[in-house]
Amino acid sequence: MKKNLLVLFLTAIFLIAGCSSGGDNASKDVKAKDDGKLQIVATYSVIYDIVKNVTGDLADVHSLVPIGTDPHAYEPLPEDVQLTSDADMIFYNGFNLESGNSWFANMIETAGKSDDDAPVYRLTEGVEPQLLRSGAHQGEEDPHAWLAVENGIKYTENVKKALVEVDPDNKETYEKNAEEYIEKLEALDKEIETKAAEIPKEKRVLVTSEGAFKYFSAAYDFEAAYIWEINAENEGTPDQIKNVVDIIRERDIPGLFVETSIDPRSMETVSNETGAPIIGKIFTDSLGKEGEDGDTYIKMIEWNMDMIIRGLTE
Repeated sequence: MKKNLLVLFLTAIFLIAGCSSGGDNASKDVKAKDDGKLQIVATYSVIYDIVKNVTGDLADVHSLVPIGTDPHAYEPLPEDVQLTSDADMIFYNGFNLESGNSWFANMIETAGKSDDDAPVYRLTEGVEPQLLRSGAHQGEEDPHAWLAVENGIKYTENVKKALVEVDPDNKETYEKNAEEYIEKLEALDKEIETKAAEIPKEKRVLVTSEGAFKYFSAAYDFEAAYIWEINAENEGTPDQIKNVVDIIRERDIPGLFVETSIDPRSMETVSNETGAPIIGKIFTDSLGKEGEDGDTYIKMIEWNMDMIIRGLTE
């Protein structure tokens, strides 16, 4: 019943957007297909940035979820439906990221998209999933694969493959752009391995609000601890806070981290209970705003690693 109501709602706002003659679109810049470029929709900012690095100037790329907003349970706007309806290609993460309220699936349905008229690509294709361990989604894939750079490389390869499939005339450009970008990601991956090795093994416990760092921890030999496992499901309950407080006290963890797209109050409670300070904010589900820290995928990963080193060694 809830899904049907959401589909009806999205249909209504799509009709309103389609009948509108213009107006102020402060949150999205809806462009007409008058420049000959591919029109591409990405569900959130990390995918947006990876796609832009591969397309260069050959496409207009739009991110649905605004910077700093949680993509787990996003509420689509009329502009989002219009962008999706007009898109030549659509890229999403999958692995339970866009599944909250079924917003992405319902929007694709409402916009009338299918693999026949506008290919929809899941960028976690080929990624070895880490599984969720608790709650209603136990046993399903954890979505935060991009936080391990080795998976960011797979995302890039999937973007390149999709673009070559849809726009073979520009194959050489896409392949060249992807190759150059992957070289940067490979260098970043090695840099993180080197920096992580400088942290004593017993101190490599990363405490965050959401359990977003399973892939990062597996790739760089950390342990992931958290208050709740995935956003939009029982966040910050007394039992969850007690569990992570016990871990911090047992392991004598020196510093805690809060994600930029997360309300900090639960972690502030944990900090007050344990005396462990919140070192600062790190990026998980969103890049930073343009011109600020972490405003690209590479910069967000670099920021995170520098913050983690400071928090676990100083």
